[in-house]
Amino acid sequence: MFSDRTDAGMRLAKALDRFRAENCIVLAIPRGGAEVGYRVADSLGAPFSLIISRKLPFPDDPEAGFGAVSEDGSTWMVPGARNWLRMETIEKIKADQLEEIRRRIGVLREGRELPDIRGRAVILVDDGIAMGSTMRASVACCRNLGAAKVVVAVPVTGRETVREMESIADEVVVLEIPGDFRAVAQVYENWYDVPDEEVLEIMAREEVTREREKGKKSYRRGQ
Repeated sequence: MFSDRTDAGMRLAKALDRFRAENCIVLAIPRGGAEVGYRVADSLGAPFSLIISRKLPFPDDPEAGFGAVSEDGSTWMVPGARNWLRMETIEKIKADQLEEIRRRIGVLREGRELPDIRGRAVILVDDGIAMGSTMRASVACCRNLGAAKVVVAVPVTGRETVREMESIADEVVVLEIPGDFRAVAQVYENWYDVPDEEVLEIMAREEVTREREKGKKSYRRGQ
């Protein structure tokens, strides 16, 4: 049980300490993954940013999804999805979610591009994995953008999802794999839907950290 996302992030960072020397970059899936990813990046002294992926919802049941799309257009769909929905319907839903992704990039990343991940180890972080569609799309995005290694790291998920993630990532790090896993929220004492404002506050903290590190490097060069 984790007290909150800060606690989960700090514990996850300890499990990822071996990646400190790999010139890694931490990308979190917002909104729930932002605090967890920030704590991991801060502990490892690694660059941190957000990767925006969105579930592809069924038109008559938005809470359920048949896949996900990431910001570069990388898409994962449940096998058989094309038998459930017409192709033009799928493309319309995908276009709508890509538009929402662009909006979120504008808000949560202030329009900044993803950092250059070519040839780097990327640690993909969320506060947990339920169905896994957005994580799958995020892994595909990192592959397409030239990441040398992709590590999926979360505080909690189910056993079957671990096996699925191991089939697409280079490494998978999970702290808790409950036998009765039903939802990510079940392992958090303090669980709530994270608002945009909290993500922006996290990114402001990251900006302060980044500027501080730049100052240190400039000081060392000037000595």
